Amino acid sequence: MTRRKSYPTDLSDTEWQIIDPLIPRPKTNRGRKRKHSLREILNAIFYLLRAGCAWRLLPHDFPPWKTVYHYFRLWRKDETWEHINAALRARLREADGRESEPSAAILDSQSVKTTSVKGVRGYDAGKKVKGRKRHILVDTLGLLLMAVVHTANIQDRDGAKLVLEKAKLIFSRLQLIWADGGYAGKLIDWVKCTCNWVLEIVKRDPNAKGFHVLPRRWVVERTFGWLDRYRRLSKDYEVLTETSEAMIYAAMSNLMVRRLARQTQASGP
Repeated sequence: MTRRKSYPTDLSDTEWQIIDPLIPRPKTNRGRKRKHSLREILNAIFYLLRAGCAWRLLPHDFPPWKTVYHYFRLWRKDETWEHINAALRARLREADGRESEPSAAILDSQSVKTTSVKGVRGYDAGKKVKGRKRHILVDTLGLLLMAVVHTANIQDRDGAKLVLEKAKLIFSRLQLIWADGGYAGKLIDWVKCTCNWVLEIVKRDPNAKGFHVLPRRWVVERTFGWLDRYRRLSKDYEVLTETSEAMIYAAMSNLMVRRLARQTQASGP
């Protein structure tokens, strides 16, 4: 069979070697033999994320879109995307000379519009956006720790609780969270009592004029910039917020595996 022409989003051999061990395999040999390679399934998913197309509009030289979607949905339900993201993040942190788990993180949200598809949505009066909010927690390198998607009408302080309640079950080394002024107030005491962490508010200098880079805050803003490269994330096209979260984890996994591959190639054999 003739090999198809490659797309810029295809996994290189080095990238595939890194991510391959993180993809779950069936525990038994029962059932029908797999017709399409997992590498091609991932290539199709990463193409969809970067190109921003619908599942049904995947090019015909990929596996059938229903097959690709089946695997994406399966990996969403068994939290494979979160596990891949965590494994790649740990490797990048260790390569940077850090502990695999962070002790400090940055929190922020991004309001995005939804489309005509079904699903929950709300109106963010501050941003004047009807849709959903992406709440993310990142480490000091900007690597994703936690993503929670909820309706845009939920205030940042309430949305932060959804993120931090999940994070406290996973990140035992966390001690300090940085956030902007939208998270000030009672949330500081809630974080201390519930998570035993310090929530530090990074405020803008009232005397500063024009654009001003805020300490620590720029890290999470850069992460949102990385995610903006993935056109599927330009709006929230998903029916379920769980699918929206899986898309974010998949995009970050793609970004990190490429970064790890470059480091591996630069270090040589």
